[in-house]
Amino acid sequence: MRIDARGFTFDVRAGGPKEGPPVLLLHGFPQHGGEFDDLTPALHAAGLRTYAPDQRGYSPGARPEAVEAYRLAELVADVVALLDALGVEAAHLVGHDWGAVVAWAVAAAHPGRIRTLTAVSVPHPAAMAYALSHDAHQKVRSSYMVLFRQPGKAEKVLLGLRAAALRRMLAGVGDEERVAAYAEPMRAPGALTGALNWYRAMSRGDLAAVGPVTVPTTFVWSDRDIAIGRTAAEACAEHVSGDYRFVELPGVTHWIPDEAPAALAEAIVARVRGVA
Repeated sequence: MRIDARGFTFDVRAGGPKEGPPVLLLHGFPQHGGEFDDLTPALHAAGLRTYAPDQRGYSPGARPEAVEAYRLAELVADVVALLDALGVEAAHLVGHDWGAVVAWAVAAAHPGRIRTLTAVSVPHPAAMAYALSHDAHQKVRSSYMVLFRQPGKAEKVLLGLRAAALRRMLAGVGDEERVAAYAEPMRAPGALTGALNWYRAMSRGDLAAVGPVTVPTTFVWSDRDIAIGRTAAEACAEHVSGDYRFVELPGVTHWIPDEAPAALAEAIVARVRGVA
């Protein structure tokens, strides 16, 4: 389905019982709403209605050119506008990777619109800031962002030789067909730039402005995540004042929705039923 919001058109995957409690699923980089396809059947079986939008920069109809159009406040406003367009007063929110950053910010700024939060892989921005200041290993893990923030150079590196570097980065999601499902859309004109603009618009001030989260929250982290270390993951609890659960998935990489959909679905359902 397509949803018009804020002057843009977002592609959205919808499924599950129409009257079920709504769950909004926010994808990460460089994926799209299809990254949740393997876990949504379990959510539907639990009676939940799911919506997985291709976010700003990923939906062809929501791809502004200016880097400033991808600041965190704009991404948060998109989520609220999508809920409005769907007629959803309050939803259960799930976010992976960059989608988790947006989800943390939405839950902090608009707690009345969010019933529960399940953040996947990326902890609260303040926990990341702490790790970057106190953990040398986290600084190394996050060093890839230096490339991603360089206009032109990042696109050239990631898309060269039929997106060979991008495909290598996605190797953990599964077989070649699954890698291609994420890499090929990024080869469309302007698509990768739109996705990378999330990194280019990122500022310490915007991330620091994300306050504590008061809604019931689960943070799902995997111990083989090359981007997020244990220091950041364990610091997350300090920034949630609502009921908090930390779910660690051993032996799983950063690509949790692709690699461990059953375990993630179980964590989401457990969180949703905790307040239902």
